[in-house]
Amino acid sequence: MRRIWRQCAGCCEKDGTEMKRFQFGLDTVLQYKRQVLDGAQNEYAEAIQRVRQQELREAEARHRSLNQQFRRAEAEGITIADAMGYEMGLRMLEGEIQREESRLHQLQTEAEERRKRMIAARQDTSSLEKLREKKLESYEKELQRQEELRIDELVANTRAVEAGLL
Repeated sequence: MRRIWRQCAGCCEKDGTEMKRFQFGLDTVLQYKRQVLDGAQNEYAEAIQRVRQQELREAEARHRSLNQQFRRAEAEGITIADAMGYEMGLRMLEGEIQREESRLHQLQTEAEERRKRMIAARQDTSSLEKLREKKLESYEKELQRQEELRIDELVANTRAVEAGLL
């Protein structure tokens, strides 16, 4: 945030008037919106991090490893009890994979909701910042206009004094 203090080209010092500084009436709202945006961005980053962590689970790797062990043992010849043990282990890992996939889907949905909130917060903040910039531009134009009027008045007064009218 920048604050603008302006004075005209010296005439303000002479006549004792000062320009008012720029104040945006919605600055507190804009600050709040920026805080909301920061929070939404942080929440989205955390949600994405949880998705990535969930994707890196080892259940699928363990399932592949156990399945390879089972296939090797099966090729070498194993008992029915050992085969049933492998099958049961594989089914348990398949269930774990399904639970992890469900959790991953849930986390992805949550991340998408957070992304939408972040976008909405960014749009709110952006619209207020654009409004602030327009108000600031209008303020600066008015300052320029007032400064030009004061300069014109100063020039007119100087000419009047030179002409002996005052």
